[in-house]
Amino acid sequence: MPNRVVVGMQWGDEGKGKIVDILTQEADIVARFSGGANAGHTVVIDNQKFILHLVPAGILHQNKTCVIGNGVVVDLEHLFSELKELKKRKIKFEKRLFLSQNAHLVMPYHQVIERLEEEARGTHKIGTTGRGIGPAYRDKTARHGIRIIDLFDTQLFKQRVEWNLKIKEGLLSLLPEHELIALKNKSLDILKLKRKVKSLLADVSLFLNQSIEKGKSILFEGAQGALLDVDFGTYPYCTSSNTTAGGACSGLGISPVVIDEVIGVVKAYTTRVGNGPFPTEEKTKLGEILKESGNEFGSTTGRPRRCGWLDLVSLKYSFRINGVSKIALTKLDVLDSFDKIRICVGYKYRGKTLTEFVPHLRILDNSQPVYKELPGWQKNTGGITNFKNLPDKAKRYLDFIAKQLKTPILMISTGVKRDQTIRL
Repeated sequence: MPNRVVVGMQWGDEGKGKIVDILTQEADIVARFSGGANAGHTVVIDNQKFILHLVPAGILHQNKTCVIGNGVVVDLEHLFSELKELKKRKIKFEKRLFLSQNAHLVMPYHQVIERLEEEARGTHKIGTTGRGIGPAYRDKTARHGIRIIDLFDTQLFKQRVEWNLKIKEGLLSLLPEHELIALKNKSLDILKLKRKVKSLLADVSLFLNQSIEKGKSILFEGAQGALLDVDFGTYPYCTSSNTTAGGACSGLGISPVVIDEVIGVVKAYTTRVGNGPFPTEEKTKLGEILKESGNEFGSTTGRPRRCGWLDLVSLKYSFRINGVSKIALTKLDVLDSFDKIRICVGYKYRGKTLTEFVPHLRILDNSQPVYKELPGWQKNTGGITNFKNLPDKAKRYLDFIAKQLKTPILMISTGVKRDQTIRL
């Protein structure tokens, strides 16, 4: 089977968890390459809901190996809490979940700093999850970071904690003295987790490359969405890592030549959580209907998502920078009740129609969507597993998307469960 990258094409929350879960059946290894505990993948199996933040969704298949790469920033306390929940639900992970020794730690002071910085931004908040992801990546690129392997050099670990608290004291001085002392102690306490984490550690890059040489199939699991990429997203309203397909290479230590396919996950409409530009956002009753029908509340924070029509301008951009081979379209059933469905095919800006996405805040904030209107099907598609059984108008909607994006559709999700899926 091919080596595939699964990447979200919008602002995250496209339903990647379900797609990864399904494609895991055709892979030997599932490898997470970016993000942190700010990402949440939801998978429903036999009416059981699993929400995963750091552990790859492939862990729910008992005979598959999962790895967390160096491109992920790891909150160890959160990871062990997640593993505890999996164990409680009879999901065995021992000897089949491995963690890169080069992955950087999300430390307690990262979470405090993120909170303080968001408060300082006032009305210009980014809308982060508060999990400390941004400050952890910032320390990594500034060479202030602490890697998991550093836990095994006690003196080095303590020095780095002391050093980090010192260089951050300007911001941390806003804390009362007793909170600052507690923060230092909590940060040093991470050292106590080294024995617990030791059994998970591996040279992930070596393992993956050796596995490829043996003919193993790998599914590379992305987090968030392409429009949240730190380089190509709507900066600064984005995440702090490379969420695009290229991030699989730097986040796992594999060559781009081993990637056979890029599966772009597209929600049948568009959502965004947190602040930032959103040209097709519906601030009307229609947006509320999409939110309620699609259960659009964040799996990580529970925050309601902003909702709007499908945006082909931003999707074409995402497909270009990711080299998407096939589409996995999700939540088609959420559109069942609409008599008319809009698709954005351009932006109107200062009297001109733009057909290319420009990640420039001033342009996106002041653009009006240009819509193509298609008739709704107003029939139930929930749970349909055969393309022939879809309403003709739903087929027309899908055909229009595939033609505009010049990419074939691999699968269509018609519900949250594994078996509520059409394979093409």
